[in-house]
Amino acid sequence: MKTITDARASDRDWLKIYYYLRFLVSTIWVALAFTVAKAMPPLAAVMLVAYPAWDALANYLDASRSGGLSRNKSQMLNFVVSIVTAVAVAASLPHGMHAVLQIFGVWAVLSGLFQLLTGVRRWKSYGAQWAMILSGAQSGLAGVHMLGKAAGAAPVSIGDIAPYAAFGAFYFVISAVSLTISDARRRSKTVAA
Repeated sequence: MKTITDARASDRDWLKIYYYLRFLVSTIWVALAFTVAKAMPPLAAVMLVAYPAWDALANYLDASRSGGLSRNKSQMLNFVVSIVTAVAVAASLPHGMHAVLQIFGVWAVLSGLFQLLTGVRRWKSYGAQWAMILSGAQSGLAGVHMLGKAAGAAPVSIGDIAPYAAFGAFYFVISAVSLTISDARRRSKTVAA
């Protein structure tokens, strides 16, 4: 098992890039969800399928950098759940947004659990994973909230999912910045020594 000091700089750099990329994609998704997608249902439909599909791809790419899905069980489960979610969302779109929000709620609970487990596992090697752990827990709570809204009669839209994605973006940028600061401190200690 690698320790924080043993983790290669290239691995830490990849993780920072990965977190910044996840932040960027989520931020763009949220901006589109709150603006253009509200007036363009076909775009909203594509975005609703694309969001869990992107999550699956991101988990696959990240796991492939650290031994593959078979060595990273929580990411493998997150990958599978995200693929199933993308397919389920596509199939449920004709049944309305309440059905879509219900699927997103279940996905948020499950993917949050798997993200939390990934953060705990990574803490030993990379440190600075507290934001990812909090994000996983918050994802579970957001999923429960979405399930409650999906069971209600009030109209729902992509705008009810966007805050979930916005919190995800926030936690990804916090994780990236935390790793950036941690690496800067590590480099300054090395230079001073």
